Amino acid sequence: MFNTDLLIGGATAAAHNGAVFERRNPATGEVATRAAAASLEDVDRAVQAAQAAFPAWSAMLPGARRALLVKAADAMEARRAEFVERGVAEAGGAPMWYQFNVTLAANMLREAAAMTTQISGEVIPSDVPGSLAMGVRQACGVVVGIAPWNAPVILGTRAVAMPLACGNTVILKASELCPALHRLIGTAFEDAGFPPGVVNVITNAPQDAPKVVERLIAAPAVRRVNFTGSTNVGRIIAQHCATHLKPVLLELGGKNPLLVLEDADLDEAVEAAAFSAFFNQGQICMSADRIIVDNKVADAFLDKFEAKTRSLKAAHADAPLTGMIDSSAAQRVNAMLADARQRGARVLQASSEVQGNIMQPAIVDNVTAEMKVYQEESFGPIVSILRFDTEEEAIRLANDSEYGLSSAVFSRDIGRAMAVAKRIESGICHINGPTVHDEAQMPFGGVKHSGQGRFGGKAAIAEFTDLRWITIQTTPRHYPI
Repeated sequence: MFNTDLLIGGATAAAHNGAVFERRNPATGEVATRAAAASLEDVDRAVQAAQAAFPAWSAMLPGARRALLVKAADAMEARRAEFVERGVAEAGGAPMWYQFNVTLAANMLREAAAMTTQISGEVIPSDVPGSLAMGVRQACGVVVGIAPWNAPVILGTRAVAMPLACGNTVILKASELCPALHRLIGTAFEDAGFPPGVVNVITNAPQDAPKVVERLIAAPAVRRVNFTGSTNVGRIIAQHCATHLKPVLLELGGKNPLLVLEDADLDEAVEAAAFSAFFNQGQICMSADRIIVDNKVADAFLDKFEAKTRSLKAAHADAPLTGMIDSSAAQRVNAMLADARQRGARVLQASSEVQGNIMQPAIVDNVTAEMKVYQEESFGPIVSILRFDTEEEAIRLANDSEYGLSSAVFSRDIGRAMAVAKRIESGICHINGPTVHDEAQMPFGGVKHSGQGRFGGKAAIAEFTDLRWITIQTTPRHYPI
């Protein structure tokens, strides 16, 4: 069992009132973690610590910030085994998934380190004689990052990496479902020698989440908020930010389409579809929820895809597919399959029996618009098959969703695929590649109800800095009065 405290002002501390909460292992039901349950007093202390650390951190030379971020990446990789152990115990995924999480998260820190010297402005021509006008980007202050459990090291690190590179101080609000893992991110920054208060981590009991989040957003010193999670919770976060006039970056849900045109390489499309739909049990914001396939090749594609799916077996052992975040998540997704069956769908699945948090991957064919699998994000190891006869119909189906995060198009005709990709309403589209794909330097984010703003590389600089207009009058100026 892991015991975790808060990280506030460079010091490890219990909650103000000594309160704790437990996170249970979703596979065994045993207590995985006993974590500090932050009070509102703890929230205030974290904000104060981050605010106090901001002037020195924002004034630190970019090379010094870069060096610390690189050290944090190394420190994270040095604790790889601990991250994997905590991820498996708290979130139920496969060890290989958390191995990948650490690798990408460390790369995010290295990419952020490279950005410290790229926070540039511009000289803007002025019509005032003798006026040198500039657009200057500056750190904005304290940034709150709220991260989820599903890609915990990646998303917890992403919530703070670019804000730190831009000269902001940060508070990471850990997920209630993986508090020990998210707290370990803070430990990596401690190992790297970050100044006290620059990185703070708070954990809270599930029932306290609404008031903790509201208190963080309301704090005057907090100047930016970023949230990764469900669209429903994202709306609540956005409402609080609107009340307090706080800019917010939201990366929310997705119902991501993978289009297979009639000239696609079906073997490649099958491999990408299986990875996109079932990796990490479909619990990735970019997971493919819908495969939209041309009727001319639909049967051939489905034969190959079914064979691939039946070869994938979810189990509690160290396997590519393991357990979901908890048994209730598995039951929720299973209920979507039941609804589809009742409404006439054909479900292709090795076994329909749900065992705790273990659910076998499933393909849903003959899907119609009234089914839950058509309308709702599944966030589980199921994927729908939708068929089309014309390119226009394929694009209509792809865009028939409130979401718009990731997408993919498979075709041997790259020009045609590019034309289709441009018409899909999504923040991300991959041609002849999976919907699940992330790199630290890429502009990551969605459109419609999948969120607003962009994480990653140079795109994130605009999210976590203030653009100021500064002028220098170099000659005497004429005034009308």
